[in-house]
Amino acid sequence: MFTGIVEELGEVTAVEHLGDASRFRLRGPVVTDGAKHGDSIAVNGVCLTVVDHEGDEFTADVMAETLHRSSLGALAAGSRVNLERPTAVGARLGGHIVQGHVDGTGEILAREPSEHWEIVTVSLPADLARYVVEKGSITVDGISLTVVEAGADRFTVSLIPTTLALTTLGRKQPGDPVNLEVDIVAKYVERLLATGPGAGR
Repeated sequence: MFTGIVEELGEVTAVEHLGDASRFRLRGPVVTDGAKHGDSIAVNGVCLTVVDHEGDEFTADVMAETLHRSSLGALAAGSRVNLERPTAVGARLGGHIVQGHVDGTGEILAREPSEHWEIVTVSLPADLARYVVEKGSITVDGISLTVVEAGADRFTVSLIPTTLALTTLGRKQPGDPVNLEVDIVAKYVERLLATGPGAGR
């Protein structure tokens, strides 16, 4: 489990295409500290498994399903990425509960800079709109954010200077894709209401 509090702005150093999968090599001195084979690291909000680790770099295999459902397929050597290690049991939950299981992708539609922050508008797939509510939580490229306004096909978030400086959202422009993960609590509530009490007994 992750919290959506990005630890480090890392970099893709190599991508090897393997037909129905890709192998990524990524640099991140913070998240690789103490990393070992089998550990999980969220890359732009996608939970990946460490295959190999050397120095401040690690490799991870990404299967076709993940490439199809996320924006990782658009990454190339030199791309910057948000990195986060799983939260430790007993640690503070600084953001919200994030699984690292991307629900879909959106697109940056607009940026409105202010003196100290920016309002960013992101497109929203129709099948995810019902999970996004004003003042609720959403994960964008692995970043836990609060929804400012929620519409049928888009939502807005307000980015503080720290988020702009230390994550990919400070660099992305209109037309760029982003990974979206909606609040898991909303999905469980919907499922429980749909099945009703005693379902499956």
